Amino acid sequence: MTSISRILITPGEPAGIGPDLLVLLAQQSFAAELTVVADPNLLQERAKKLNLPLTLYPFDRQHPKEHTPGSLHIVPVELRAPCFPGQLNPQNAAYVIASLELAAEYCLEKIADALVTGPVHKFILNNAGFSFIGHTEFLAQFCQVPDVMMLFVVDHIKAAIATTHVPLSAVPKKITQDHLMKTLRLFDQELTRLFKLKSPRILVAGLNPHAGEEGLLGREEIDIIKPVLEILRSENKDVKGPFPADTLFTPSVLAEGDAILGMYHDQILPVIKQIGFNRAVNVTLGLPIIRTSVDHGTALNLAGTSQMDTGSFKAAICLAMKLSSMLS
Repeated sequence: MTSISRILITPGEPAGIGPDLLVLLAQQSFAAELTVVADPNLLQERAKKLNLPLTLYPFDRQHPKEHTPGSLHIVPVELRAPCFPGQLNPQNAAYVIASLELAAEYCLEKIADALVTGPVHKFILNNAGFSFIGHTEFLAQFCQVPDVMMLFVVDHIKAAIATTHVPLSAVPKKITQDHLMKTLRLFDQELTRLFKLKSPRILVAGLNPHAGEEGLLGREEIDIIKPVLEILRSENKDVKGPFPADTLFTPSVLAEGDAILGMYHDQILPVIKQIGFNRAVNVTLGLPIIRTSVDHGTALNLAGTSQMDTGSFKAAICLAMKLSSMLS
């Protein structure tokens, strides 16, 4: 690779706002090559709807070129059926999967430095016959890695979750000593590797209200979380907790650590999105590639308009650039 980072981008669901966001962002300046893996006609049609210029340059494997406003480089993948803004079509589910697989393969082959994913529509993918829980699980399987984590970054806050897309009723069964041990070791490793944090300080949430209230509201903290933290502390890992989740994001607690580990999705995500819905980025930890993502959905009602906010997508691209630069 040259000194110019090459960022591959998948727009996600073609009927959603992903293509629009890319056309809008293409007008801005980036100190990297932005290459989109998508149908070129789809992007040109959205550019026309938005009344914005868009030049698509052929993808050159050997020579990345810095982004020029009003343009994108492209790896073409054809839609399987006509696409109209806001109108889901299960025939295009295969296109979504194909673009994601191709982009991930290019990153695995070191043809590109990082992958940024736009929002997909999970229901339409599953309705079309693809087993798709989320990008995190899909990329873990595609890259053949056993353990991955979802990390959310907004401003100075980094918050991950010990379980991903599982029903709330299934969470307690997932929080075992073995799982939590592997998760915290991976978290510590990736904070050091990706973010260059030496001896990262990790704040760990309890599972139950008030972190179990000494067993009154649940014993997971006593039987599972505390024993794991004690073992990791004996290995010189800086893990603190378990903290009651309702005070975990207060300034005084945040000041004690570099990152947070929550036990389940909705223990962390509502706070992250309240803090910075249009700035939050999802990062997959544990992959052999850099992958960042928007932290919002397909917003079908806004597709084909200029009413969407590009903040999260831009933040995902900028973080991918930063991480790839730090690892180069």
